[in-house]
Amino acid sequence: MSSLLNKARKYSATSTTRSSRHSRQTRRSRRNDSFSSDEEDGESHYSEFSPPNSPTDSQFSPPTSPVESVAASDYRRAEDTDDCEETAHFKQNYAPFSTFFCVVQCIILPLMMWQCGIAPFNINPMIGPYPDALNYWGAKNAVLIIDDGEFWRLVTPIFLHAGVIHLAGNVMVQADKGNEWEKEWGSLVWMIVYVGSAFGSSVFSTCFMPDNISVGSSGAVMGLFGAKLAEILLLCCETSTNKVEKAGARSRKQQAALVIGGIVIVMAMSFIPYVDWAAHLGGVIAGFVLGLVCFSFHFRGWIPMLIWFVVGVGSTIACYSCLMAYMYNEVEVNEELRDVCGYYQQFYDDYECKCMLDEAIQFGSWSMGGGNNGDQSSED
Repeated sequence: MSSLLNKARKYSATSTTRSSRHSRQTRRSRRNDSFSSDEEDGESHYSEFSPPNSPTDSQFSPPTSPVESVAASDYRRAEDTDDCEETAHFKQNYAPFSTFFCVVQCIILPLMMWQCGIAPFNINPMIGPYPDALNYWGAKNAVLIIDDGEFWRLVTPIFLHAGVIHLAGNVMVQADKGNEWEKEWGSLVWMIVYVGSAFGSSVFSTCFMPDNISVGSSGAVMGLFGAKLAEILLLCCETSTNKVEKAGARSRKQQAALVIGGIVIVMAMSFIPYVDWAAHLGGVIAGFVLGLVCFSFHFRGWIPMLIWFVVGVGSTIACYSCLMAYMYNEVEVNEELRDVCGYYQQFYDDYECKCMLDEAIQFGSWSMGGGNNGDQSSED
């Protein structure tokens, strides 16, 4: 009886060893099959053009363990994912200009509030300075731009903000998407889009909202979103030739949704005091046409590149020239905005003019703000 039990134990141990050995061999074969399936297309393509009896790469390559095969297979699959695309499209590791604008904007607002005071909440709910302070520091003022030739007011509003809340919203978006897209596009393209959109947004605002004092970098930020929308449009017209480009094409729908969502959020800020919808809309349009010009060079073929470049240049020239012609020929400016302080004192009894230079008060005029405010300021 004991001999029979010993034989049974030996048989069961032998069968267990064989089954475990068979399972290990099965797992190894599956791993090798998965690796060979990834190489199947490349090997078959190579064998078609290989002469008979010619040595192949496998004859000279050292044997590969199953672990190395699986690692190589996983690496090859990782190249087809969006992670590979995300790390490969950056042209530079830093965003110097976007960071510079954010820092300068964060410095200027406290300086304005220190020099000119903080306006009551009923005058400026953004927790910021008085409107005449914004005008003194370079806000968009249609009468001073058109009649007095202060063209620099078409660009300087991007450095100014109506208050702390306004600044926080714009800087957060710019520090996030602005930095990301400067790394992706390069600093030159980013600056062309940012400054060109700032100029276009101010011109658009001067044309369609000439009675408002407005500031903010949101027009330039909207231009970045418009340029990104143009880039997505042009990439959709390009044919994908490899798996990485196909993965990028699949992700463009998500990118387009995010860009449109960002435009909607920033447009919702159009109802903030001293910020207007015209600047936001003008920024999107200007950024889009500039994006057509800048990103037309991404095409591999010179014919589609030339077509889209001509379309972009023509759209940009038509957009800016029509807006400038309309601004100088059709816009009726509000002469009362020459005296910004006196203009707002009509609406607020507690309005104080605190942002005037001593020399301007002495001579009874304010050259950079317009108007004769000397008597009003002396009473305060």
